[in-house]
Amino acid sequence: MTLLYVSTVLLWIAVVALSLLLFALARQIGILHERIAPLGALMLDQGPKVGEPAPLFELPDILGRPVRLGGKRDRATLLLFASSTCPVCKKVLPIAKALAREEGLDLVVVGDESPEALKRFAEANGLGEHTVINAPEVGRSYRIGKIPYAVLIDREGAIRAKGLVNSREHLESLVEAYRLGVASIQDFLAEGGKRWKV
Repeated sequence: MTLLYVSTVLLWIAVVALSLLLFALARQIGILHERIAPLGALMLDQGPKVGEPAPLFELPDILGRPVRLGGKRDRATLLLFASSTCPVCKKVLPIAKALAREEGLDLVVVGDESPEALKRFAEANGLGEHTVINAPEVGRSYRIGKIPYAVLIDREGAIRAKGLVNSREHLESLVEAYRLGVASIQDFLAEGGKRWKV
């Protein structure tokens, strides 16, 4: 009988010790989560800088309609540089469409392949209500080296955020950087979050 009491006490001690260990581990995970901040879109320091006017272009979309990029507009514009052969672009497109709808942005998808390939790409990805242009000159002016890459242009025609976008978090970081009045989420975190501008 004494053995049963001793083993029960030892089991309770083990349960309490494991509970304390689990609590300490959960606390450390929480601290680690706070220390690892979201990175946001990776801004490559090439092409026009954030805050500068966006290059002005007047060209046709894949359906022949005139499109004006840059300059004053009724709504902010999200330029998404993509390709029909890029699997990540195909993953990011539905996210970009949803974000443009939620944030009231004009989505312009920019490609540099044949008009036929871009038309098939637009149809396959449901881009009918959005502007799709075949414009390698636009990519060259922004010095786009990797895709999918996005540029957020405000209503006044100034570049407000840009970066390599591989996920919803990256796309949302462009909008958040614009709201916070910083070039990127990395800049905001480097400043310690001091410039909070909504």
